[in-house]
Amino acid sequence: MDVKTEVEKIAADARAASLELANLPSEVKNAALLGLAGLLRENSAEILQTNSVDVKKAQMGGMSKAMLERLSLSEGKIESICAGLEELVKLPDFVGEVMESTVRPNGISIEKVRVPIGVIAIIYESRPNVTVDCAALCLKSGNAAILRGGSECFLTNQIFSKYISEALRRAGAPEKAVQTIPTTDRSALNVMLRLDKFINCIIPRGGEGLIRFVSENSTIPVLKHDKGLCNIYIDSFADERTALNVVVDAKCQRPSVCNAAENLIVDSSRGDLLAALCRALAQRGVEIRASARAKKILDADGVKCVPASAEDFDTEYDDLVISVDLSDSLEGAIDFINAHSSAHSDCIVTADASRAEKFLSGVDSSTVYWNASTRFTDGFEFGFGAEIGISTNKLHARGPMGLRELSIYKYKVRGSGQTRGEPAFK
Repeated sequence: MDVKTEVEKIAADARAASLELANLPSEVKNAALLGLAGLLRENSAEILQTNSVDVKKAQMGGMSKAMLERLSLSEGKIESICAGLEELVKLPDFVGEVMESTVRPNGISIEKVRVPIGVIAIIYESRPNVTVDCAALCLKSGNAAILRGGSECFLTNQIFSKYISEALRRAGAPEKAVQTIPTTDRSALNVMLRLDKFINCIIPRGGEGLIRFVSENSTIPVLKHDKGLCNIYIDSFADERTALNVVVDAKCQRPSVCNAAENLIVDSSRGDLLAALCRALAQRGVEIRASARAKKILDADGVKCVPASAEDFDTEYDDLVISVDLSDSLEGAIDFINAHSSAHSDCIVTADASRAEKFLSGVDSSTVYWNASTRFTDGFEFGFGAEIGISTNKLHARGPMGLRELSIYKYKVRGSGQTRGEPAFK
């Protein structure tokens, strides 16, 4: 079977499975999720051995340390995946929820009911845990999933797929409810992006290049964030300890992820705090790229930094690097962030509530923070159980996407023979 025919069959099978999934009892879906957790624990040694082959190949190919960290599995990571599955089982099943209802004057009853989107294709790089996370979220929300991971984690994704299929089969759920593309051939992606007859939504998770390619070539609606260019603004009324804790966490806790801070903007009246923040970051191995104004202050205070280029403030580093600038006002900081942010996650640190609220309303991003690290933009941290991705779109879903965001709705209308015009038969 050639690639085009194989991908089309996968999509057609997914469409058929989605129609069955839409009415699958919660008990069956939950049984599949619990069964999968058990299978992953029982076969963790095999999974880790397979993953090590992917990791060794990536190392030989010169993959960066940050990306290798994403690719690598461990007993702890597998247990975390399993715990996530068990937490997902505890969450309510929103399929069938009546969102609104009304009875019209003519006696017609109208219900707005939550239903699955249908078939969701997820395209992602490096992180094999995404295979299980996305499969589980789609299953719980009644959607069929087509998973297309990167070539660097192909073997790991395939073994996860094997156990996902086994868990579905044992629970009595349709086995084609979750499928992975069984090839690294790039043409498979090109075919999939045009199967709008079968696939209802595409979610790309990865680097800016991948997401842009998907957005530009898909005939299917795309839910995405182009990149995670997150900003932190240190206001003139910022508390020093709060600022230090928030900034260090947002940049250093896990620098390779999309909700890590990339730009630091400090009010120009707080040069002392600018130096303290950058010194704390530098002590943790962060390279400081400073604007001319910021560099002058840092040089005078003996904090090591390098000049920032204009492009640096539009760069998602995914590494221990941060760009630093000054702002003369809250309004200027808001304008700066709206100009440079990717509309992902942005934060203000201040002790002034009115200034915080102005920032929260003025910054046009999917998630805005006051005195908290941007690292919390995460489905699990938001109480969603997990997430299938983070959307910076302004249609359908925005921010971390959990179970509710993987649904749409339809109207159920019940009547007793009402007509718009005069009845044809009295």
